[in-house]
Amino acid sequence: MQEVSELQAEVPDAASAKTGPGAFSLEGKVALITGGGSGIGFDMARCMVAAGATVIITGRREAPLRDAIAAIGEGPAQNTAHYYVNDVTQLDTLDALVERVEADHGPVDVLVNNAGINLKKPALEVTDDDFNRIIQTNLNAVFALTRACGRRMVARRQGSIIMISSMAAYYGIDRVVAYAASKSAVEGMVKVLASEFSGYNVRVNAIAPGFIETEMSKVAMNGDPDRRDRAMRRTPMGKFGKPEDIGWAAVFLASDAARYITGASLPVDGGNSIGF
Repeated sequence: MQEVSELQAEVPDAASAKTGPGAFSLEGKVALITGGGSGIGFDMARCMVAAGATVIITGRREAPLRDAIAAIGEGPAQNTAHYYVNDVTQLDTLDALVERVEADHGPVDVLVNNAGINLKKPALEVTDDDFNRIIQTNLNAVFALTRACGRRMVARRQGSIIMISSMAAYYGIDRVVAYAASKSAVEGMVKVLASEFSGYNVRVNAIAPGFIETEMSKVAMNGDPDRRDRAMRRTPMGKFGKPEDIGWAAVFLASDAARYITGASLPVDGGNSIGF
């Protein structure tokens, strides 16, 4: 096993990292965000652009991606947003996606594995196809893209990888067995990858959103008022979060301000995970 001093000699000197308020800036960084055309992914992209990053969003459908880029707007040359149409479930395309992004925009400094799907159905009614579809998107694709970016980050000895977890990984929420299984596995993946990558100055963390007001969640909650009431009662702050709350948390974890944080899962949930 290498001594700590030997590992430190192999990675960039911590003194070269930004300090003070500038530590929260993403200026000069390239961020790749999957599922960035809507919802939480869009707001993470918007917040990272505002923090100075060049942001690339991906998704399966071009129209939402194009609209998202127009809504974000382009800033100075070092502060722009771009999109690529890609389906993360097509695992054999992900290495080529990363190669294309890096050829066009430079090395990926930040990867945000945001793309995901859910299924609300009693466990005994979930078919093998249902279960596998959730796992393919929320777990297999996350690992495959993380591996593609991680190889390059480890070689460069620099990078930040952010997973999107869920309250479903923290406690039992009925009718989401496949989703909960996928997010619980992501939590385990974060810990293992953080352990393996830390010696190369590559950090791996997760954000666990609580109940966030997106168009998708509004439809779900409005159709299930009992679940909405239970979620609100359990949230000590007494309100649902905004997508930008997740966006700014992602900016923090991607920045030099979080340079000593790895293997962590950050609940952004108004206290929901500790509520009673």
